[in-house]
Amino acid sequence: MSKPKTRIMYIEDKSEGLNGPARIGRVTFSKSGRSVHYGGRTFSKVGNGYKFNHVADDNGDHFWISGPRKDGQDRLYPQSSMPIEIDADVAEEYWREIRGRKD
Repeated sequence: MSKPKTRIMYIEDKSEGLNGPARIGRVTFSKSGRSVHYGGRTFSKVGNGYKFNHVADDNGDHFWISGPRKDGQDRLYPQSSMPIEIDADVAEEYWREIRGRKD
């Protein structure tokens, strides 16, 4: 049996507006790749969302989930002053592998 595929991703809650709480964390993909699991929740991919691409299975909230960018400009509206949290268990790998920092 193979291990589920995981990846560090950018996860932004769009349920209350265009700029919501966001974080960088490791998600686990379903076998089909049509849903991701993060923080004890499941998010299903949608193709017709306006400014969102996943819906939380538990309550229907909208989320933007994507691969993090090298330049750190992950927000759709980067002028937001809201911080992007980085999960402690992926922080070192994120800064080294994605952002390319050596220190």
